[in-house]
Amino acid sequence: MSDPVSDFRKEYAAYCREHGTPDRLELMLCDLNAILRGKWLPGGRADKLADGAVRLPLSTYAPNIMGSEPPETGLGIAVGDPDGTLLPVPGSLRPVPWAEGHVAQLQVEMAEDGRKISALSSRELLRSVLERFRRRGLTPVIATELEFYVVKPRRAPREAPTPPERLPDAQNYDLEVLSRFAPMLAEIRAAAQSQGLVTDTLTAEFGPGQFEINFHHTDDALEAADTALLFRRLVRGVVARHGYEATFMAKPYAREPGNGMHVHVSLRDSSGANVFDGGDAPSETLLHAVAGVLDSMVELQAIFAPHMNSYRRFQVNSFAPSQVNWGHDNRAAAVRLPEVSGPAARLEHRICGADVNPYLAVAAILGGVLHGLENRLSPPPAVEEGAPEKAPRLTHDWSCAVERLADSTLAENLFGKRYRDLYVAVRRDEIATLTAEISATEYEYYLGRL
Repeated sequence: MSDPVSDFRKEYAAYCREHGTPDRLELMLCDLNAILRGKWLPGGRADKLADGAVRLPLSTYAPNIMGSEPPETGLGIAVGDPDGTLLPVPGSLRPVPWAEGHVAQLQVEMAEDGRKISALSSRELLRSVLERFRRRGLTPVIATELEFYVVKPRRAPREAPTPPERLPDAQNYDLEVLSRFAPMLAEIRAAAQSQGLVTDTLTAEFGPGQFEINFHHTDDALEAADTALLFRRLVRGVVARHGYEATFMAKPYAREPGNGMHVHVSLRDSSGANVFDGGDAPSETLLHAVAGVLDSMVELQAIFAPHMNSYRRFQVNSFAPSQVNWGHDNRAAAVRLPEVSGPAARLEHRICGADVNPYLAVAAILGGVLHGLENRLSPPPAVEEGAPEKAPRLTHDWSCAVERLADSTLAENLFGKRYRDLYVAVRRDEIATLTAEISATEYEYYLGRL
């Protein structure tokens, strides 16, 4: 087994030989909300990290979206807010081409004792799910698609977003829109290439100023989740250089499509064959996987839709599915089968907002696949084959979704009781804080009438 510290020393030396010593090293820890937190380290002091002398409070893994630590998590000042030791994630050292000066970034984890990564890490949680596939002789192959909006810069955090000027009402696949933003989009692609993030197609999506990036399939699910996480940081950095803001918020506009993260999944056996390949029809294995993903979807919705704004996507006749169903090449379904034969046979999970923690989202989707395989579940009929009109519905209620997760044995088996309860505690705290706010809309319609 490789030593991450020894690997980092070699990786950093190789980086400096190629690029020179960076002015600073940005150490990035992914928290429960997929917010990157950490420290800046002078480039000449990288040995401090390698020597285990850089620390953060363990509670940094699990703040609420506002940045504070809910006492119900059992972390933070209530227990003295103890530190963890930062450990480098091997292979994650990359340049930051959009930054001023010579900057490098590095993903880090924290050890609670010795060199074992904390169980509070969502990245390590995904690794544990992948280990369950490995024991079955299977390797998940993953690709994600991410949507985001480009908006005019705002003067204050409470200000609503405004699209760039002179955009069509529906810019769906509009090549002229791509041409107008060509310098910015080219810089996004160049930055992704310099960071080793392998992008595929780039399209103008339906909403004004909305774009979608597709990533290549990979048999390294950790890499797929890393790519989604790092790409969000990259886009925000590059777009800011062009005088705009970028957002992966699930639903920034009430009357425009939301931002999703679609996840494509197939499985390879030890010989490299795609076990979802069924020839002319979905294989039995693929149908088990679909059934498991559907059967777990309601219980795990709070993973796929983590925040208050996430639930604005689940509207009837929108691009975000609102029923627990599946179909063949059907974008209205929660689970779509783009291909059922050959190496590209796969399922596409279409529930997640672009605001998810990609490690938790991929872990939950793969957990649903395992649930279907282990219990040999069968799905209901596809939407094209007479699916029940009253298929289970995904909830529009954030609190309901969180309480379903709190009661979920499946989530406990997948994430462990400690992490499930930690996640629920953070979400309950976020709900209590944000739902206590009285909106301007309530004042507009109620204050002068009632």
